[in-house]
Amino acid sequence: MSKPIELYYWPTPNGWKVTIFLEEAGLPYDVKYVNIGKGEQFEPAFLEISPNNRMPAIVDPDGPGGEPISIFESGAILQYLGRKTGQFYPSDERARVAVEEWLMWQMGGLGPMLGQNHHFRNYAPEKIPYAIKRYEDEAHRLYGVLDKRLKGRDYVAGDYSIADMAIFSWTRGHERQGVDKADFPNFARWLDAIAARSAVQKAVKVGEEMRMNLADDKEAQKVLFGQRAR
Repeated sequence: MSKPIELYYWPTPNGWKVTIFLEEAGLPYDVKYVNIGKGEQFEPAFLEISPNNRMPAIVDPDGPGGEPISIFESGAILQYLGRKTGQFYPSDERARVAVEEWLMWQMGGLGPMLGQNHHFRNYAPEKIPYAIKRYEDEAHRLYGVLDKRLKGRDYVAGDYSIADMAIFSWTRGHERQGVDKADFPNFARWLDAIAARSAVQKAVKVGEEMRMNLADDKEAQKVLFGQRAR
């Protein structure tokens, strides 16, 4: 058996993407927690692996050519693991493009917009009605796009894939985003089906006892929301 993958992780939507894949694929992994509320993402050793000071990141001791490789950015990690294992990331070009379209939709649109939604609804010290409405409206629009895509489909792009893993990780917190899944029945069906998978249930529990109540942790907010170039 190959050496375990080193997973630099904190229990957040982007972190769950990777634990879901690892659990689904049955890959051995060692969790190395990066407490983002205490600023551990700025430690020099971690920055060597993830220069954007964001988790997750991985180190695969058995990388290309049998040499270790480090990878940051959750989407890139999912693509790498999909190619490495041949699972949840089709080799057929048309099928792969469909998966990549929805993975990039999550990375470039859904995740950033829902992140801003979370921030202005739950964490901003000043409640700015325009900002709250702006991001709630965009969240609603994106859930509508997803709901339409899932009409008559079990998964977003053919078979269950890394795109589903990425999108699920961000949408499982829909209630805190001001979204009622009852308004999006196709999404609700898909969400419940993904959440029922045993590997997913195990994956989202990794480190759940460490998950902070960020709304009440002012020191963590200073670390996370006051970042400038260092």
